[in-house]
Amino acid sequence: MVRIYGRSVVTDEIRLAFEHPIARAEASSLVVFDRISLRDHTVEVEIGAFQQERGTTQRVCFNIVVEVRPADEVGDDVDRILSYDKVTEAVAFELAAERFNLLETLAERVAERILLEPQAIRTFVRIEKLDRGPGALGIELVRSKDDLARDILVGTIDTPKPSIIYLSNAAINSENLGRWLDILSAQTNPTVLCVGLPKKLPALTEHALVDRRIELLAIEQNAWMLASRDDRCVVIETKTELDWAMKNAKISVWAPSKMVLDATQAPPIPVADTVALASWLAQTLEAEELQVLGDFTTEEQDFAIRALSLAADAL
Repeated sequence: MVRIYGRSVVTDEIRLAFEHPIARAEASSLVVFDRISLRDHTVEVEIGAFQQERGTTQRVCFNIVVEVRPADEVGDDVDRILSYDKVTEAVAFELAAERFNLLETLAERVAERILLEPQAIRTFVRIEKLDRGPGALGIELVRSKDDLARDILVGTIDTPKPSIIYLSNAAINSENLGRWLDILSAQTNPTVLCVGLPKKLPALTEHALVDRRIELLAIEQNAWMLASRDDRCVVIETKTELDWAMKNAKISVWAPSKMVLDATQAPPIPVADTVALASWLAQTLEAEELQVLGDFTTEEQDFAIRALSLAADAL
């Protein structure tokens, strides 16, 4: 009898594991809440960490349940309840905000946005890729208002607006570099350094996507060369790392590959136009200013003038 009972419990848990999130919510709730649900909401989106998932879209399916606080005297008033539109808008907002490598990150962001709604108490989010295998590949998570409160407490410090400083190759190799970094270190607002292509350009292939990657890697090679000249220069690859470095008044050197390749709207300029690329970063980070420092070729000066003009309009 004990073994049979044990098997039935395991069987029930397995059944619930693959049920719709609304069944999971019902089974896990000690208190009965009102619930709204979104079933089989499928969108086409570019997502995924593998190279074959870049540059193409795939179907992603969302099943979401939100436990909500009952409203007193709703009176058939749509403004007093959590609208279904808020759930689909949370999905659309996060998909538009950035390109995601992981379903786990996307699920976290969608759950957090839903829980910002005052009526929401707890949410179950299941996201599945429909085109990556013979079946649906997915992630499910459960988050509550308490989880959101802890996250907000951790992230209460606003990210300061940085100065974006573009250094030419001449500036990187200048004997004055240390003194410039002394000045930047003394500033109250954080600094993000951007660099261009190295003096010795990489060999290209005439394949646009491949050449874009090669040029991005060449810029990062130059960023590491700058970092080797002064320990205060720390190479940063992700937006999360940048936010931390800016909050802690560090001097960051931007390695652009990840942010450029993961952007939902890629920079509308060739990455070889590195001053304009720095301008794009300045707009992305809502920087206070963009400065260009060093000696330039005539072509680089044209790039700098155009980028600074764009930045002045945007900042």
